[in-house]
Amino acid sequence: MQITVGELKIGQKGVIVDFNIDNIPLKLLEMGCLPGNTIELIQTAPFGCPLYFNVNDSHVAIRLETAKEITVVIENIN
Repeated sequence: MQITVGELKIGQKGVIVDFNIDNIPLKLLEMGCLPGNTIELIQTAPFGCPLYFNVNDSHVAIRLETAKEITVVIENIN
């Protein structure tokens, strides 16, 4: 099932499959927000923005408006 990173729930993991290159800061790409990499929502700020993620063992904070531009496939937990 494909959703955006902004729709992940705390503790949920997904694999990045697509993003809008025009709306993603270069710094996020350099930190590993690339297709094929795993991303996990760790925490959200009190008002829902920014979101705090673990991307390939790097911790990054992403604004909600940017997170809505990154599409992921949910990882199944068995």
